[in-house]
Amino acid sequence: MLYYERTFAKKGYSLIAGVDEAGRGPLAGPVVSAAVILKSSRFENRINDSKVLTARQRENAYREITDKSFFAVGIVNHRIIDKINILQASLLSMRKAIERISPAPELVLVDGNAPLSISIPCKNIIGGDGKSLSIACASIVAKVTRDRIMAGFHKIWPEYNFISHKGYGTKEHRDILKAIGPSPIQRLSFRL
Repeated sequence: MLYYERTFAKKGYSLIAGVDEAGRGPLAGPVVSAAVILKSSRFENRINDSKVLTARQRENAYREITDKSFFAVGIVNHRIIDKINILQASLLSMRKAIERISPAPELVLVDGNAPLSISIPCKNIIGGDGKSLSIACASIVAKVTRDRIMAGFHKIWPEYNFISHKGYGTKEHRDILKAIGPSPIQRLSFRL
């Protein structure tokens, strides 16, 4: 998982950030991206694409990643998603995370193939959350951050049960929407 980091380190890059997002597919809530620059590549917890880890593994990894890395998050809410579309909102959240991370990266490893349009050199890696340790760490930070946001929304609107489905289009979520209508954080541009 360090192939890309080592390859670019040999080319003289020392501050390499991985960036990934969480929350492109849900029907409600924000899209969240994280940028992570590793201070160490040694982790006690399992680090992988956040989608293959359990919630407990992600939480444990999150604590270790945030202790051993420079990181920042970028958040774009449901209103902006509806206004500019989910792809543009995802890219905006990535740019926000990169703008906020300190120190500033010299190179950014980006999960996926969409160009970021930033002044820092980027390398897009399809499936990067399973190929780059920096991107895998970013995927975990983004996912845990988004899950915590959705847990907060659950406290405000428990009738939508965001704690369970995190805004994704599960049968439960769709049934709730049919019964009581859209939540205040619903992505209205998304089809049910």
